[in-house]
Amino acid sequence: MASIRILVGSVYGGALLTARSLKKNLEREGHQIIVLENPELEDISGNDDPVLICTSTTGQGEVPPNLLPFYLRLREELPQQPGRPFGVIVLGDSSYGDTFCGAGELMEEAFYETSARKVGDTLRIDALETTEPEAEAGPWARQWVKDL
Repeated sequence: MASIRILVGSVYGGALLTARSLKKNLEREGHQIIVLENPELEDISGNDDPVLICTSTTGQGEVPPNLLPFYLRLREELPQQPGRPFGVIVLGDSSYGDTFCGAGELMEEAFYETSARKVGDTLRIDALETTEPEAEAGPWARQWVKDL
């Protein structure tokens, strides 16, 4: 069973609710899950746990304020994470066009720069198509864990 760190970026609570739902469901399957609502770079140093990023997108495709300090430090310091598995679940609104789910793309790019290894495709959840992102994220996360 895996020990997984979920990094949350949330403004109105949708991504946080999704992360908490994932925690509950994955713990039932025997995994150890840590949900980090205000992640720090130190939360991923000193361990090689898989990282699941669960974030909403704000403004013009930006990282939410609670995840932004982590993102900026990750980009500035580039702590090498060779081979560390990571995945991305991003919530957005496709009516924003080019910036749809932009925060997920920014986080993915930042983790690639640390030599982390992406597992699976990014799950992009469109607010125009679903009102319960956690229902869509659950099956995706179970498959993601199997692919680790």
